[in-house]
Amino acid sequence: MKMNVGIVGLPNVGKSTIFNALTETAKAGVANYPFCTIDPNVGIVNVPDERLYKIAELEKSKNIVPATIEFVDIAGLVRGASKGEGLGNQFLANIRQVSAIAHVVRCFDDPDIIHVEGSVNPVRDAEIIETELILADLQSIEKRYERSAKAAKTGNKEAKFEVQVLEKAKAILEDLKPLRTNLDKFEEEEIQWLTRTLYPITIKPLMYVANIPEEDLPEGEGNVYLQQLKEKAKQENAPVVVLCGKVEQELIEIPKEEREEFLNALGLKEPGLNRMIKTGYALLDLITYFTAGEKEARAWTIKRGTKAPQAAGEIHSDIERGFIAAEVINYDDYIKIGSMQKAKELGMVRIEGKDYIVKDGDIMYFRFNV
Repeated sequence: MKMNVGIVGLPNVGKSTIFNALTETAKAGVANYPFCTIDPNVGIVNVPDERLYKIAELEKSKNIVPATIEFVDIAGLVRGASKGEGLGNQFLANIRQVSAIAHVVRCFDDPDIIHVEGSVNPVRDAEIIETELILADLQSIEKRYERSAKAAKTGNKEAKFEVQVLEKAKAILEDLKPLRTNLDKFEEEEIQWLTRTLYPITIKPLMYVANIPEEDLPEGEGNVYLQQLKEKAKQENAPVVVLCGKVEQELIEIPKEEREEFLNALGLKEPGLNRMIKTGYALLDLITYFTAGEKEARAWTIKRGTKAPQAAGEIHSDIERGFIAAEVINYDDYIKIGSMQKAKELGMVRIEGKDYIVKDGDIMYFRFNV
């Protein structure tokens, strides 16, 4: 399942540095001037999951294939982007294609790094981008509304439904509020239509990524900028991931065997990027199930609520089409027993049918016939 998170923010907030660290590449240019990133950079990132490696160890799997999530580094946005300022039109076209948004916000002072607004103010900075995205959505909603309203006057039922949805969305956006914080005003059918038809940017789930200075690690306590951002995020029910882009970049440049010591010295249990990846995964409401054997242990990504045949379809469409049943044991039960073979001998592996909703951590084997 392809899911992607767009990394956005004002120019020079650390987006490309964080992207480089995420993908462990120098793919995204890093420089002290606006619009260093022009075309979006794309990187496929492994989702950190200790369960997969434990399963592989117990099953003596020769190959390990983690679940992945795609991150897209999108050009910096500035005031007036919704009217075409900077790289506005290109930025907005790129961001409409992502599944969720990671909004990087600068929470550090550094006179050597230019700030496009002349000073650091995380709430103002976040609101600049938020406003531009709201205005961009409002433009597309108003354009569609004019067309639908004309059709509705002729008695077209579909157009009447569209007008009803668009009027709700327009009222929210005109109040300069993102759609994601007002989803309770829509029916599920209306949300689905909006998402599939107009791809509104502000309906996408969002996390804030607070880029703090190294001296404020590990949690950023005492960082006034971070506290201001957290208060804004709390009002929006949005998660905040705290990290230092500079440190994350340094971390990938040292040998892997030395990274744990490096993290411990900073009081960190894991890279901040791990939290960012996991948060992105959760933001998209994704879960992981596993397949395992001597040949390979693999993690598979599906949406929460997916039934067994559709989960099997992530492996191959033939397995979904010819689905008969699934042999299932959850990770926690599996760990207590220590192997699939022993679990089967003890009768701990369940047989589930087409209506079974896959749970996070399920280890599965599919029976099928094509």
